[in-house]
Amino acid sequence: MTRVTSATTQSLRQVFAIPIAVAAASVLGLVSALMGDGGWDALSWLALGSAVALAARYGLPRRQRRE
Repeated sequence: MTRVTSATTQSLRQVFAIPIAVAAASVLGLVSALMGDGGWDALSWLALGSAVALAARYGLPRRQRRE
């Protein structure tokens, strides 16, 4: 049996740090949208918008540049 070794090994904390932060921002945005108007709305737009921006940035396939 051959053993495959990786150049970088990450712990569970390193693997799930960003997804947990995005989930926490989403929950913060949803709760702040329910809390009130004004500043709460701005906070909810920022928190939920950051999750959408990250999904668009890293979730969409990259275009190949033609030379």
